Amino acid sequence: MSGQGTQKTWSQRLASGLKAWRYGSVLGVFLLVIVALGWRLVDLHVVDNDFLRKQGDVRTIRVESIDAHRGVVSDRYGEPLAVSTPVQTLWANPSEMDAEEARLTNLSRLLNISEARLRERLQTYADREFIYLRRKVQPGLAKEIMALDIDGVYSRQEYRRYYPAGEVTAHIVGFTNIDERGQEGMELAYNQWLSGESGRKRVLKDNRGRVIKDLTLIRDASPGHNLQLSIDLRLQYLAYRELKAVVQAHSARGGTLVMLDVDTGEVLAMVNQGSYNPNDRSQLAPENLRNKAITDLFEPGSTMKPVAMAAALETGDYSTNTTIDTSPGYRRFGRFTIRDHRNYGVISLTDIIAKSSNVGISRIATDIGGDTIRNLYSRLGLGQPTGIGFPGEAVGVLPSPPKWRPVEEATLSYGYGLSVNALQLAQAYMVIANGGVRYPLSLIKLDREPEGQRVLSEKVTYEVRNMLREVVSRGSGKRAQPGFYTAGGKTGTVHLVGKQGYEDSQYKAIFAGMAPIDNPRIVTVVAVDAPQSGEYYGGEVAAPVFARVMSDALRLLNVKPELEVGGASAPVKTAGERG
Repeated sequence: MSGQGTQKTWSQRLASGLKAWRYGSVLGVFLLVIVALGWRLVDLHVVDNDFLRKQGDVRTIRVESIDAHRGVVSDRYGEPLAVSTPVQTLWANPSEMDAEEARLTNLSRLLNISEARLRERLQTYADREFIYLRRKVQPGLAKEIMALDIDGVYSRQEYRRYYPAGEVTAHIVGFTNIDERGQEGMELAYNQWLSGESGRKRVLKDNRGRVIKDLTLIRDASPGHNLQLSIDLRLQYLAYRELKAVVQAHSARGGTLVMLDVDTGEVLAMVNQGSYNPNDRSQLAPENLRNKAITDLFEPGSTMKPVAMAAALETGDYSTNTTIDTSPGYRRFGRFTIRDHRNYGVISLTDIIAKSSNVGISRIATDIGGDTIRNLYSRLGLGQPTGIGFPGEAVGVLPSPPKWRPVEEATLSYGYGLSVNALQLAQAYMVIANGGVRYPLSLIKLDREPEGQRVLSEKVTYEVRNMLREVVSRGSGKRAQPGFYTAGGKTGTVHLVGKQGYEDSQYKAIFAGMAPIDNPRIVTVVAVDAPQSGEYYGGEVAAPVFARVMSDALRLLNVKPELEVGGASAPVKTAGERG
């Protein structure tokens, strides 16, 4: 019994020892786990804290770009012509999206696209992390879409170019593409100046990629520089309205109007027909993109007669008292014949311009020679760039043959055989208007007086202006009289050139002039292409546009009227009394 008792006691002791050992082992393991966890916590939060923070940042903090808005384009008085407004761009990460998501129905409706097309795109690009859903939408629409709370759909701020004056300034200002890069006009010419520099910032995002908070600014965005044009928006609207009206009234192919400040060379208005709306290019016709005042060339016709006359006066062999025999009203050069409307007989130099005598001016031309006329044309800027810096400017053609034939001298004097753009023609008349100084032309508002170059004497320009006065008062340009202001100018009617040469029944009607004639403030050139109403002469089609535009423009510029209601005029200034 004692042996059995002893054996039982030993078994109990063994069982008790095993129980204690198991308990101790479990306790020990438990303590080791606690120690290991504690050490790991200390390691992560104290020893290896930077690693933990970086891993967290990698998953929640991102570096995003900050778009810089493009500089503002404005007119000479600060009226905005092109501005950038904040909008939202919607994009998606297809790898995070379910192409069978029910809410895609509402998404497609808000995006105004086919639901089937949207789901197809998501399936096609399922392995991509970025596709555009719709770029540059209004913030309100973006807010509605983000409220759908669809996984993988995101938005970001961008800028969209807006043109307050629309088609009125389209040919000057131009437009940008969807990435805010200039494509036409001054937007293209000054793209680098107007473009801003993007910035960068750190942001905190949630697990769906939405920005919760801006953390730090790495580099601020630098907006583009502003650009102030020489254009007066009031005159631009006025010119556009009148040009559009005449093109519609005469069912014309198109038209151009340029207005220059006589004493600075600044472009105050420049419009064309047809035009386009840069805010809505869905119906854009490529042929309407051209700024025809600068890119399109034409033969200036009789508008060059006053310039050729200036070349004759400059020689000293001709004066305002000189008379020319134009009988019998035509001249023959081999098989080529030039004609007047009738036989004017012996007429003065002033009557040659007022009556627009081809015979009279051609006789002068063959006497003084083609080089004399060409030299003055060149000094006035014809056949060379204006320096205005506008994309696509056409230089034109100013002939310079080794030896002039009489017929070439004749046609040069009345504007055939050379080509110009409307801006070059306006520049030539600007020199006559301001007393003989050629200023550089500018589409940018000048902050100081320009430095000009004298190319004609004041005496000669004064005499030519008096001839131009007669054109408006009693000659071919009587319909160019601008209300209560005196004016001077010259009409021109030229055949348009087609694929087979001159088109017999298609004309360009031109009027180039200045006002007030005794102390000119503005020079304006009007050209209307292929009027179809039966009237096609410059004095019938272009001159009335000049009259309306100049009358309103001078009033807007606070130029004191010269004519009373009864028609009496203020005292005429002499050549030395220009202001």
